[in-house]
This record gives sequence, C-alpha cells and structure tokens, in this order.
Amino acid sequence: MATTPIFEKTTFRDVMAEILHRITDGPWGPGTLLPGEVELAEEFRCSRTTMNRALREVSELGFLDRKRKAGTRVRMAPIRQARFEMPIVRAEVEKTGASYRYALVSREILAAPDWLRARMNLQVGSEVVHLVCLHSANGEAFQLEDRWINGAALPQALQQDFAAIGPNEWLVAAVPFSEVEISFLAAAADAITVTHLDHKLGEPVFCVERATWWQNAAITLVTLSHRRGYRMTTRY
Repeated sequence: MATTPIFEKTTFRDVMAEILHRITDGPWGPGTLLPGEVELAEEFRCSRTTMNRALREVSELGFLDRKRKAGTRVRMAPIRQARFEMPIVRAEVEKTGASYRYALVSREILAAPDWLRARMNLQVGSEVVHLVCLHSANGEAFQLEDRWINGAALPQALQQDFAAIGPNEWLVAAVPFSEVEISFLAAAADAITVTHLDHKLGEPVFCVERATWWQNAAITLVTLSHRRGYRMTTRY
C-alpha cells in the first residue's frame, strides 16, 4: 500500500506530484475510481480547496476524467492537451541570450476600418488604437508588430502612448483573455516590412496573426512578421 508523504505545508503542487506518481507508477492504474475529495484531503492533510485544485490540474493534463456525481477516474489513455500562455517577445529574445530593444514606429487613434469591424465584430465608429512596433535582438530586427486594440473594450489603451513599453507586455499585464485565435501564414512583404525587416518587396514573410477576446468582447488583433530564418518550436 502506498505511503502518503507528510508535508509540513501541503501545496497543490505537492498533491499533484503524488497523484501523478500514483497514476504513472501505481497503484492507480487506468480506469481506477479515486476516493472522494474529502477523503483524499484528509489523507493528504490538506484543505479540500487544495485537493480540488490539484485534481483539476491533473485532469487538465489529461490523466483524469472528472464527472459530477460519477466521481473521478484515471483515464484509460491520457489525453495530451496544449496549454497556451501569451508569449512575451522580450522573454523570447532574452531566452536566446540576446539583448532586447523595443521601438514604437507609429501610433494612431482612428475609427475602425470596415475590414477590422467585420473581423472583430465592432460597431460603426468604434475607436481603435493602431500600432506598429519593432522588436530587435542584438541590434537587428527580430519581429515587426502590427496591432489593433479595441478602445471600447480597453479605453485605457487610448491614453497609453506605448513609447516605453510595447503593447505586447502592456496587454498581458492590463487585461486577461478568455479566447484566442491564432493563424500562421506566409504573406507578401509590403513596403513597411521591406523597410524594417530587410525583405524584398513581395517576398514571402512568415507571419503569426493572433486575435484575443475577453467574455465575447474583442480586445486586440495583431500580425507579427518575422525576419527570414525565424523558427517557431513548441512541445507538449
């Protein structure tokens, strides 16, 4: 019989680690019905809130199937799920060991153009902030950011000048998101891309388009264009 570790201050991470150990190394094999939350909380000497969070986190990793009234079972086959965290370009650059620099190329407040209203489901006359920013690594262009922010959903953006801090970092700190849509595409280099990323006019450029919403309200739409040679890798 497994011996439960005694934690001086049991955290949900401690509980998660032990639950995962029991699933991967026994005795909780595929299909096992786990004891109830109250019973587990008593065994692990933690609060029910801590136990609930630990079970939820393990479930989100794909190892548990939780159903109201039916209880919690170990899945017959784990489901691997990709968990999205909003990337920060500064962190991406600095992770490579390069020095990061941000520059605001342009900022304007205007009525949302028709294509943007259709894309973000905005009202006629909605004010938006349009920003073009350049992110550099070791003094060389790394990423060109072309971003639109919905002023109705985030009015403080209308007052922000974005001269010292990029909209990427500012938005992550200012507002959460409940839905994200991401597209990857090759777009023909236009004049501004040629100017800042040193591409030839019409040359294919790797772009990431990302739209975010908070409770059905569109927050931002951004196109991130990268200099040739850029590689995007993910593991889950």
